[in-house]
Amino acid sequence: MGKFDASQPPTDHSAPTPSNRSAHPRTDEFTMATSQLRAIGVFARSARLSQRAFTTSARQFEAAVSTKTNETSPASVNENKPAEISQAPNRVGVWSRSQKPRAQAMTGPRFEQTDFDLQPQPKAAIEMIHKQPVTWTHERIVACNGGGGPEGHPKVFINTDKPEIATCGYCGLPFAHEHHRTHLESLPQTSYPLS
Repeated sequence: MGKFDASQPPTDHSAPTPSNRSAHPRTDEFTMATSQLRAIGVFARSARLSQRAFTTSARQFEAAVSTKTNETSPASVNENKPAEISQAPNRVGVWSRSQKPRAQAMTGPRFEQTDFDLQPQPKAAIEMIHKQPVTWTHERIVACNGGGGPEGHPKVFINTDKPEIATCGYCGLPFAHEHHRTHLESLPQTSYPLS
């Protein structure tokens, strides 16, 4: 090393000089490119998150603008009004305690741009099962497997001791004990046909 000279300005050892320059300039470029790619990746992820937030706010903004334009126009169009979604064409409400109403179930980002008029909406089978006549039995416990085979369901055992129509929890088939036939026939109305 040389002598210390106070009259000379200090040298910058970080600047590339022939003595401290890397022997492999490509390695320096690769290291720089890798760090730049990491920074770009972080920026891209944050941009994606902000884009999602922007689309939500943009939808709300478009809805607000379209309602303002509908107020000033003389002929109002009901396109922005949410359509009433019925549970099934032949059923107004739900038929199970664990079932959500269709209007609540089909909400959220998955159904945002879905036209419900074009979606399949089959009839509820609960109306058809109530046309099935009661199966009378002399046994206290009945086994139901839905007809068996690939179109059946697991075997369940149904208690027919009570003076009521007992139904299968899987397929809804009605069963009743022969001993209770007179009581059930004396009722003004039953949910299943008795004969």
